[in-house]
Amino acid sequence: MDQGLVKDLRRFNRTVTQRIGALDDAFLARARPLGQARVLWEIGEAGRDVRELRARLGLDSGYLSRLLRGLEQDGLVRVEPSDGDGRVRTARLTEAGLAERATLDRLSDDAAGAILAPLSGGQRTRLVAAMAEVERLLTASAVQVTPRPPGHPDARFCLRAYFAELAGRFDEGFDPRLSISAADAEMTPPAGVLLVAELHGEPVGCGALKFRGAAPAEVKRMWVAPAARGLGLGRRLLGELEAYALGRGVRTLRLETNRVLAEAIGLYRAAGYREVAPFNDEHYADHWFEKILPGPRTLA
Repeated sequence: MDQGLVKDLRRFNRTVTQRIGALDDAFLARARPLGQARVLWEIGEAGRDVRELRARLGLDSGYLSRLLRGLEQDGLVRVEPSDGDGRVRTARLTEAGLAERATLDRLSDDAAGAILAPLSGGQRTRLVAAMAEVERLLTASAVQVTPRPPGHPDARFCLRAYFAELAGRFDEGFDPRLSISAADAEMTPPAGVLLVAELHGEPVGCGALKFRGAAPAEVKRMWVAPAARGLGLGRRLLGELEAYALGRGVRTLRLETNRVLAEAIGLYRAAGYREVAPFNDEHYADHWFEKILPGPRTLA
């Protein structure tokens, strides 16, 4: 990792934490630090399961429990079994908690206004645009990509969403039985692999490889959730599949796609895949692509 980039990022973190008051014991002049205030806000008016809170905020169980316990002691939160599943704990705001959350919202608006007020109109626009870009990139960095068994619940969610999207976008719908197979066994090592991307504990994308002995491997089941598009996740999934293939000694990847998936076609071309003559009889394919992966570098 470039140490200059690391240094710049750390300096940015120090500036932001100081400017927003994250170092204060009494965030926004209230009687609690930022951590408790953020948990209070995330619980929201409808309540939220504790495990979902933990995933959304990236907190370990012990620390979140301490934050919730403090809010309970202040009479702002109650934690109780979920209505639908007694094994799941749900945090809900009390009347006092709802009032405190509304106050935090008002004070947060005032604090944001105080940051913007000294700036010119052009500076405000630049700051907000830069913050949106930072938010997008920080969100992208929070995505985790890991191999999953095809039967894993997150994998099943992605595959169902993938099939449903194709059915809605293809002119003739989509029937997996008419398509070249990518069955569970074909996406399970050593025959293949299925990668699943998760953001805040929720599945947001997938991609798979089918190995075919000495023949080129096939890229299958590339999908990114609509809410996660624009984060560069498709390119990342493709890159991770390529790295996995190289680790298996595979040098050539192939894939096919439908003409209506213009964004996918653009992704493959930008990633170095070249269009080739049809190499299979995929029912739904209009374009076929191939990429020769780079071999290990040699010293001259």
